[in-house]
Amino acid sequence: MRKLIVFLLFVSFSALMFSQNKPAYKLYNGNGAKVSYKSMIKKMKKADVVLFGEFHDNPIVHWLQYETTADLNKLRKLILGAEMLEADNQKYLNDYLIDSINQKGLDTLARLWRNYKTDYKPLVDFAKKMKMKFIATNVPRRYAREVYKKGFDILDTLSVKEKSWIAPLPIKYDASLPGYVKFKEMLGNHATDNSPKAQAIKDATMAYFILKNRKKNTLFIHYNGSYHSDNFEGINWYLKQRKPNLNIVTVSVVEQENLKKLDKENKFKANFIIVVSPTMTKTY
Repeated sequence: MRKLIVFLLFVSFSALMFSQNKPAYKLYNGNGAKVSYKSMIKKMKKADVVLFGEFHDNPIVHWLQYETTADLNKLRKLILGAEMLEADNQKYLNDYLIDSINQKGLDTLARLWRNYKTDYKPLVDFAKKMKMKFIATNVPRRYAREVYKKGFDILDTLSVKEKSWIAPLPIKYDASLPGYVKFKEMLGNHATDNSPKAQAIKDATMAYFILKNRKKNTLFIHYNGSYHSDNFEGINWYLKQRKPNLNIVTVSVVEQENLKKLDKENKFKANFIIVVSPTMTKTY
C-alpha cells in the first residue's frame, strides 16, 4: 500500500511538472508589473511614435511586431520605418511599395539584411498591402564605419547628396549617456572616443527621418534593435532633443531563464519589456 501511495504521488508530481504552461513570452511594464497585450496596444494607440526594440534574431519579437502593427492599423493611421533599411535605399523601397519593381528587384538594388525575408519582409509587405509609407531611416553603414574610424568631422567631406542621407550637421552628441559609455566599455582595448559616435550617428539619423516623415494624427511605428532605444536613450534621446513633448512609447526585449518575474536589472529599460527564454529558436 505504501509503495502504491509513493507511486501515485510520483505520477501526480510528474504530471504537475510537465503539464505547466510554457509561454513563449511574458510582457511587463517598466516597473516590472505584468501587463496584458491589450494594455500595451491601448497605450500605443495614443502615442506619436512607437520605438519597437528587438533582438534581430528573435522570432517572438518579430511576430509581436507584426501583430502589434496589424492591430494598431485598425485604430490609427500608420507610417512604418526601420533601422534595417538605409536612407539611400529609400527610392528602391518606394518602387517596391508601388509595384514598380518586384522582390527580386529590391533584392538586387537594396542592401537587405540576411534575415530580411523571414523577419522584415512581412512588415514591408503589410505596408505595401495597406498602401502606407515605409521609411528607410538608418544612416548608410559606410558612413557609420567612417565615423567609427575618424569621428564626426569626416561627415563634413560628404557631398550635398550624401548629406541628405544623414541627420543634419553638426551632430549633437553626449558622450556621457550611459548607453554610449557602456558601448565603449564593451569594446575594451579596441575602443576609442569615436567608437560610440558610430552608434550616435545611427541614432541621430533614425530620429531625424522619423521626425521628417511623421504626420499629424498619424502614428509612426519604428523597428530597431533594442539597444538603440533602451533606457529611453539613443533614438528616443534625439527625438526629445528636437520635440520634447513628443509622446513616445518604447519597447524592449530581454532574455531570462525565469519568465515569471522581471529581473531587477531589466526594469525601467522601456515602457514595455518583452521577456523571452534564452532557449527560444533564433532566426539566424
